[in-house]
Amino acid sequence: MDWLNYHHLLYFWTTAREGGVTRAAERLRLAQPTLSAQIRALEASLGVKLFEKQGRGLVLTEAGRTAFRYADGIFGLGQELRESMAGLAKGRAPLLTVGISDALPKLMVHRLLEPALKVPEGIRLVCLEDRTERLLAKLSLHELDLVLSDAPPPPNNPVRAFSHLLGECGVQVFGTAGLRKAHPGTFPRCLDGAPFLLPPEGTALRRQLDQWFESEGLRPRIGGEFDDSALLKTFGQKGHGFFSAPAPLAREVERQYQVRRLGPAKNVRERVFALTLDRRLRHPAVLAISEAAKAFV
Repeated sequence: MDWLNYHHLLYFWTTAREGGVTRAAERLRLAQPTLSAQIRALEASLGVKLFEKQGRGLVLTEAGRTAFRYADGIFGLGQELRESMAGLAKGRAPLLTVGISDALPKLMVHRLLEPALKVPEGIRLVCLEDRTERLLAKLSLHELDLVLSDAPPPPNNPVRAFSHLLGECGVQVFGTAGLRKAHPGTFPRCLDGAPFLLPPEGTALRRQLDQWFESEGLRPRIGGEFDDSALLKTFGQKGHGFFSAPAPLAREVERQYQVRRLGPAKNVRERVFALTLDRRLRHPAVLAISEAAKAFV
C-alpha cells in the first residue's frame, strides 16, 4: 500500500497558502531548495504536477487545487483534534455537532435535543442549520456528528450515510381566528380555495400534503413556500395562510403562534431521521436523542 507523506503534504499546503516558496520556507524555517525538493517528492508520489510557473511566481494546477482542498480539510481536522484533546485534558465537556435540516420544525428539534444536554458526561452542543444535502457533505468530512433530517438520504447521494428513523407522528392543521372566520365550514372542506403555507416542493412533508389535498378533493391556494419551518409559522401567525405542524406540538404551536388547530391531516406523518456515518448509534448524547424521539411520538 502506498502511504501519503503528510510532511510533504504540509509543505505543499503551506506553500499554496503563503503564495510561494520563499514565504513558505520562512514560515516553516526550511531552506528553499529543501522545500522545493519536498514538494517535487510529493508530486512524484501522486503522479501529478501541483504547481506551474506563471511569470516569476507559482500557481496551482487543477490537480493542485484539488489537492489543496483535501489538504485544507486534513489539517483543519488536525487542528480540531488538537483543540478537542486540549479541551478534554482541561476537563472541558466534549463537543456534539448536529446538522439540522431547515425543513424540520424548530420546536420538535428543541424537544429532541434537550435530553442530550442532560447526559451525565456533559456536552457542548453546536447546531448548524442548512439543507440536508449540504449537511451530508459536512458529515462526510466529519464536520458533524450527525444530521437530523425529515427524510433519508436520496439514493443518488454520493455520501454513504446510514439512516436511523428516530420516530414519526401525525400532523395537525392550524390557522388564526381571523383566517378561520374568513373561511368557514367544516374541516377540511374549509381549506378549499383558502391560502395554505407549504414547505418547498420535493420535501417529504410537501409530497404528503399534496397527496392529502388530492385525496380530499381540496384545491387550496398556495400562500407561500418556505424552506424554514419557523418562518412559515411566523407567516401563519400573521394570518397569511393555514399551515401544518406535528400533532404532539399542538399546544405549544397554539400558544407560541396564537393560532387554533382545525384538525388532523389524515395519513400525513412527520418523520425524523438521524443520519450518521456509523451503522449503529453509539454516542451517549445521540442515544439520549433517540430515546427522546420515542417519547415524543
